[in-house]
Amino acid sequence: MSSVLILGIDPLTIPGMDGAAVRAALEQELTRFGDHAIEASMALIALDESAETTMVTALSEREWDVVVIGGGIRKPEPLLELFEQVVNLVRRHAPKAAIAFNSSGGDSVEAAKRWL
Repeated sequence: MSSVLILGIDPLTIPGMDGAAVRAALEQELTRFGDHAIEASMALIALDESAETTMVTALSEREWDVVVIGGGIRKPEPLLELFEQVVNLVRRHAPKAAIAFNSSGGDSVEAAKRWL
């Protein structure tokens, strides 16, 4: 079975966002992987000093086939340095994994399937 790790921002840590609703949608997307016979896990980070440790732990958990980097990390220009950090952590801690990008939390399956 193929394995996919999704890295994203924890919506519960973003002020002014309905984090519970976004988190529910992300969990629903995670369930969709099972419908495609893909084993998937999600690591959601807070925008604080714990981010790197959270990502390294998830990336090192196993050998991943694909790592999907979510749009919340990649799209906002103020997070450019975080995006660079994420790409380099994936390269260092999951060197055999393909890197994929979703356009929203609802198309991570399709993003991963492009590389599986």
